[in-house]
Amino acid sequence: MKARIFYASLNQEAKCNTDGCSLLDASIENKIPHLHECGGNGKCTTCRVRILEGMENLTARSNQEAIMARNRKWDPSIRLACQCYVKGDVKLQRLFWSSAEVSKLQTETLPEGKAEERPIAILFCDLRNFTNLSSHNLPFDIAFMLNRFYTALGDPILMNNGIIYQYVGDEIIGVFGTAGGTREKNSLDAIRAAMGMRYALERLNRIELKDFDVKLKMGIGINFGLAYVGHLGHPTHRQFSVVGDPVNVASRIQAQTKKTGTHVLISNSVYRNVPETALEIGWTYHASLAGKEERVEIHELLGFKQMDLQLELQASLHLLLQDEDAFAALFYEKVFQKAPFIRNLFKNNMPDQGRLLTHMLGGIVYSLARPEHLILGLKKLGQSHHRYGVKDEYYPIVKEAMLETLPEVLGEFYTPQIKDAWSQALDFVTKTMKSWKEASSSVA
Repeated sequence: MKARIFYASLNQEAKCNTDGCSLLDASIENKIPHLHECGGNGKCTTCRVRILEGMENLTARSNQEAIMARNRKWDPSIRLACQCYVKGDVKLQRLFWSSAEVSKLQTETLPEGKAEERPIAILFCDLRNFTNLSSHNLPFDIAFMLNRFYTALGDPILMNNGIIYQYVGDEIIGVFGTAGGTREKNSLDAIRAAMGMRYALERLNRIELKDFDVKLKMGIGINFGLAYVGHLGHPTHRQFSVVGDPVNVASRIQAQTKKTGTHVLISNSVYRNVPETALEIGWTYHASLAGKEERVEIHELLGFKQMDLQLELQASLHLLLQDEDAFAALFYEKVFQKAPFIRNLFKNNMPDQGRLLTHMLGGIVYSLARPEHLILGLKKLGQSHHRYGVKDEYYPIVKEAMLETLPEVLGEFYTPQIKDAWSQALDFVTKTMKSWKEASSSVA
């Protein structure tokens, strides 16, 4: 069987030459980046597509896909690419282009027209001296700086399984745990996001805004508690909403950063949720907050006591991928220098292969906040690499090339901690990718 799959947004075509070929298989075989966080096992919905033409040339929804479609209220044109198989020509559109969009999926399972009480962490981030900036810069420059601020500081929220709830003037609000998770995980996700925002602001000031002769500053407050989460509003215009006292307290904790001259403050409820040995804490304050009769204990967050692998990977990812083609070209140059025979594995042009590489790296770093999906995805990736001819002895070569690429790309931002984090991450990725063999042998 031969079938063609046309990607409308890319103006690109893939061919499906084998029976039992899913839409996701066709993307992978034709080197077209296609999100599939769980590895195409039908455990997530990141590979979904909209079928524009040729619906009759796809298999019907499986029970697994039908349940997802019903729960998330999909119309018939939305399909999971990993769960539908090709019988003829199809025209489609990918619905998720980057891992940063995956956090949106959490809101799909929230109730409509009512709210449910859920334990969440709430992060308020406020840009300092915005009024002064506005009076000394042109409106176009202000808009540019705000957009860069929102992007750079929003990414750490999304990387840590959070949702950007609102932009309120010069303030960003993130929530963590709307789709579940333990108290510890949701609190650590918010803490890691706050630390990532500090790294991002430093990078923003040193690189992207240096020509404006400004130095942006911020204050962050984090709280944890039971809040009501759901889609609320007029029946024709419902919006994702988070309502409750923990939200108000988070905002007031952020306001305390101005009074105390600190960067990040966390409530005692956040502090109690994580291991005592995890965080480096500065001052502890007993503050009077509006609406609270008793003084509230809050803590200055300085960072993690030990190197946090996820934080280091996230902080370096933006710099690695700001010129994706150059990074991939340098990496593969080092791989082929060390092992020229590996070049034989690459039949397609290297720019396409490079984009697949950066797509994969970004997906892995984002998926660290959802390890249950990441492990499934890496096992499937290892299986497909084996099918393409990748041998176990190639993995150390790839790791060595990656570690040599890091300092050349990161420059002044390269640190021993970043090297250690990527070394550990590559070992984990390699081990997990190889583990598909163990599962296969146990089944046999």
